Amino acid sequence: MSTWDWQVFCKDTIDGEVLPGCFGKGGSITYLDWLLSAWGWTLSVALLALVVALVVGALIGIFRTTPSKALVAVGNVWTELFRNIPLLVQVFLWYHVLPSLVPPLRSLPSFVLVVFALGFFTSARIAEQVRAGIESLPKGQRYAGLAMGLTLPQTYRYVLLPMAFRIVIPPLTSESMNIIKNSSVAFAVSIAELTMFAMQAQEETSRGIEVYLAVTGLYFISAFVINRIALFIEHKVQVPGMAGGH
Repeated sequence: MSTWDWQVFCKDTIDGEVLPGCFGKGGSITYLDWLLSAWGWTLSVALLALVVALVVGALIGIFRTTPSKALVAVGNVWTELFRNIPLLVQVFLWYHVLPSLVPPLRSLPSFVLVVFALGFFTSARIAEQVRAGIESLPKGQRYAGLAMGLTLPQTYRYVLLPMAFRIVIPPLTSESMNIIKNSSVAFAVSIAELTMFAMQAQEETSRGIEVYLAVTGLYFISAFVINRIALFIEHKVQVPGMAGGH
């Protein structure tokens, strides 16, 4: 049984020489440099996609709770479309198909296309959670806002959404963690994130155990930190008397 060799991360990616300090200098790049760069790409894809998902998902979730049948229909179609097509297929559609149908997309880098693919995929799930959060509120709150002279958009903004978002923070936490894991599909369009690093580094070094353990650890750390941040926010803003509030 071969012993583990963690010095693999200190090796130059070109000549395989172990470099002091494990970081490359003067143009040299170690596997540790590459690993940290890949982690940065993973976090960039995930966090930008999360922003897209939150904005679009909240809007679609609101559509599905309005009195407008047209907006409800738009929200329902969006949700069913994006949550029922596998994520990897959506990435390929954005990368290979949509640029042919929408020429301006050809000028966008693959990084941006993956952000939209992952963001829209996750937005369908967030839309369902926002819808459920709004509909879990007593109907009297909507009527009270309208009775006070607020318009329907103002009622959503000042009355319904502040309460609904506090209620749906726990499922949003899960989606935030999932988006970190789902960002691994970016390797399919040659974005140098963690999964692509693991595949290529394992081929070049034949140290699959060390490489995949390091990548697994970074995925875990990323998801764990997001979980802790979300739990902190949840405890700060939870509604008294709801979701375990005091």
